[in-house]
Amino acid sequence: MPANKQPAAAVRELPFQPPFDWERLLRFFGGRATAGVEAVEGGVYLRAIEWRGDQGALAVSRHPDKDCLVAVINGKAGRHADALVAPLSRMFDLQTDIKHIRKHLANDPWLAPLFKAAPGLRVPGAWSAFELVVRTIVGQQVSVKAATTIVGRLVERAGERIEGHPHAATAWRFPTPHALAAVDLTAIGMPGKRVAALQGFAHAVAQGDVPVDDPHVDTADLRKALLGLPGIGPWTVEYVAMRAWRDADAWPASDLVLMQAIVDRDPHLLKLAHQKARAEIWRPWRAYVAMHLWNEIADRMGHARGG
Repeated sequence: MPANKQPAAAVRELPFQPPFDWERLLRFFGGRATAGVEAVEGGVYLRAIEWRGDQGALAVSRHPDKDCLVAVINGKAGRHADALVAPLSRMFDLQTDIKHIRKHLANDPWLAPLFKAAPGLRVPGAWSAFELVVRTIVGQQVSVKAATTIVGRLVERAGERIEGHPHAATAWRFPTPHALAAVDLTAIGMPGKRVAALQGFAHAVAQGDVPVDDPHVDTADLRKALLGLPGIGPWTVEYVAMRAWRDADAWPASDLVLMQAIVDRDPHLLKLAHQKARAEIWRPWRAYVAMHLWNEIADRMGHARGG
């Protein structure tokens, strides 16, 4: 192949069991898209990817006629298209039997109207657990919009621009753990303690102490290791577990939106312990309940609030 000729795009179909709410999934991803790395445009999810040292551009859309998503992978990463089917299916929560979950949960009068409003709602995953933890640390005690802005700054400071990338809005590589641990984050827009927590986490990943993206490590061990880092609490760990590690029962109990949603339904459940006890009946699908409660607020407000 001539040096200036790009390999043909690799295309893979990613099946799912309906119902599948692609629009709300895109709303969630779009509201949190890292500028320069990922974007949602015209019903398509786009991002720069790297797999086993090969870079590429990913575009995922819903098939107009079949119950599947269509992943188009441009660049050298396309040679790994078959290996990417499984992680992409996890990222877009395609292997879940939503009807089974609804059958288990819809007997709860709190949840029945939520499932009726959004029967195909999924738990959005993540391309990279490292990226998600970075975003989650940045997002502590700030709005989704503010977190998105700051993560975009991190990309510009510590990321890498990809030459010849076919899509200008996603032509940056997210910072590596080594790069993020070493970069100067002065005036990045975060308090000093949060900067220290962020770079401490990046250093721990770079050193191999917290292998958040290793699929062979037990998630219980990852939870313990992540929780042991300064500046990372249970909310962060549970949020990462539900999205990156695909723990369907993860429950970010101290999330303010979730707490308020529960109090709105029962004013007696003001204490976190009482709320946790109420959530026990939602096992083993508490992550899906969290998504529905967040989604209720997002539908009402018309934006991507929650999570």
